Amino acid sequence: MPAADSDPAISVAGLEKHYGDVHAVDGLSFDVARGEVFGLLGPNGAGKTTTVETLEGYRTPDRGTVRVLGLDPVQDAAALRPRIGVMLQEGGMYPGLKPLELLRLFASYYDDPESPDGLLDTVGLRDARGTSVRRLSGGQQQRLSLACALIGRPDVVFLDEPTAGMDPHARATTWQLVRDLRDRNVTVLLTTHAMDEAEQLCDRVAIVTGGKLAALGSPSELTQHAVADEIWFAATPGLDVAAIAGALGLPPGGVVEDRAGEYVVRAAGTPGRIADLACFLRDADVTLAALQAGRRSLEEVFLQITAEQAR
Repeated sequence: MPAADSDPAISVAGLEKHYGDVHAVDGLSFDVARGEVFGLLGPNGAGKTTTVETLEGYRTPDRGTVRVLGLDPVQDAAALRPRIGVMLQEGGMYPGLKPLELLRLFASYYDDPESPDGLLDTVGLRDARGTSVRRLSGGQQQRLSLACALIGRPDVVFLDEPTAGMDPHARATTWQLVRDLRDRNVTVLLTTHAMDEAEQLCDRVAIVTGGKLAALGSPSELTQHAVADEIWFAATPGLDVAAIAGALGLPPGGVVEDRAGEYVVRAAGTPGRIADLACFLRDADVTLAALQAGRRSLEEVFLQITAEQAR
């Protein structure tokens, strides 16, 4: 029986996968809602690839269960595969074919595919349509892999490092494609080492380390809960940090120039302290380029969580 729309698109419950004595995945559990962009984050060797390959039906769990669209990826593979799209980080394409030829081949596998010509335009490869796959740049091959994942109008898409090797323009185009998929109620599970990408695209992220779930929530939830007792600001390089510390009522060393033009105030970002900092910069005729108080970035939270787990 097909799953109801209210059921999760992806469900992982107590997943375990061992390779000899190595626990690649150790009791992992999470759900992904339909139409959600979900990020699976973790350092190398955290169990991300094993988890995704299990969801795609390429590996069988040792313990626990996984379901995609209410189906078992192994036992119900024939019913599930036409409904999912898989973007590989590298490989999996015929190197001698040209992009349009490859998309037409992939389209022939589906009953109601996207237009290969239209999809080629969507991923920005129209100008490379006459180039063989083996001669495409790494970023172009990534975009072609994304097009192959989308050709069958999938309900769930698995993206592995979707913007690896892409230039800024192609990266922005791919980000918008992911947002468009969410607007069409397509579920996206992506893995990425680019924390800004996860912060911009994902409705929720799971941070995995050592095969276990270390944190789960929206990027804003994870960053707001990790409050830093410091203020970061960017301004002219070479400011008198001792004078700034004195103006803020801090001891020597309370303000440091972390990198050229980037300063850290080692104290909580209270309204009064931020006002004193603004007044000091105003009186010194210094332009404030950027200011951040309290909230950490997702990258900082990720590094903190993974470091704590490693210890």
